[in-house]
Amino acid sequence: MGSRTAALSLAALALTATLAGCGKTVPGTALPAGGTTGTGGTTRINTNFDKLLRECQVVAVDDIAKAVGDNMYVDPSFNGAVCMWNLTGGTAGSGMVTLSWYEEGSLNNEKQNNDRLKYVSNDITVQGRRSVETRRPNDGDSCGVSAPAADTGIVGWWVNYRAGTQHGDPCDAARKLVELTLNLAR
Repeated sequence: MGSRTAALSLAALALTATLAGCGKTVPGTALPAGGTTGTGGTTRINTNFDKLLRECQVVAVDDIAKAVGDNMYVDPSFNGAVCMWNLTGGTAGSGMVTLSWYEEGSLNNEKQNNDRLKYVSNDITVQGRRSVETRRPNDGDSCGVSAPAADTGIVGWWVNYRAGTQHGDPCDAARKLVELTLNLAR
C-alpha cells in the first residue's frame, strides 16, 4: 500500500507541474478575428483563408525554373505554411526552393531572427523596397531574400542548391523570385 500511495503522489505532482507549465503570459495586443493591423488600423487581416494556397501559385513553376538555373525541373513538394519545390537537372544540379509569406511579418523581425541564428544579413533594395538578403555562415549554396509584401506582411524566398553542384549565386535567384512575386502579387 505504501508504494501505491507514493506512485499516486508522484503522478499527482507530475500532473500539477505539467498544468502549471502550460500557463504563460504573451506580450502584445490581442486583435479580434478580422481585426486590423498597422498604423491607424487600416489593414484588415484575412481570416477567410480563401488565399491559403494562392501564395504557392504567385510565381509560375516555369518562372521559378528560369530564376534558379537553365533547364531546371521544378517539382512542387509541399504547400502549406510555406511552399516548397524540389529542383533537379539543368545546369545547377539539384536543390530546393522555399517561399514563405507571413501576413504579420516584418523585416525587423526577419533581421532579429537572422541575428539569433547567427546568419549574415544585408540590406538590399528589390523593386525600390528595402529588403533583406540572408546567408548562413560558410554556406555558398543557399541564400534567402525577404521583402515587404504588396499589401501586408513579408514575403521571402530561399534557394538551397545541393552542396558540391555547379550553380549560380543563390542570392541572385532568390532576389529574382522576390522580384517576380512583387510584380505579380495581388
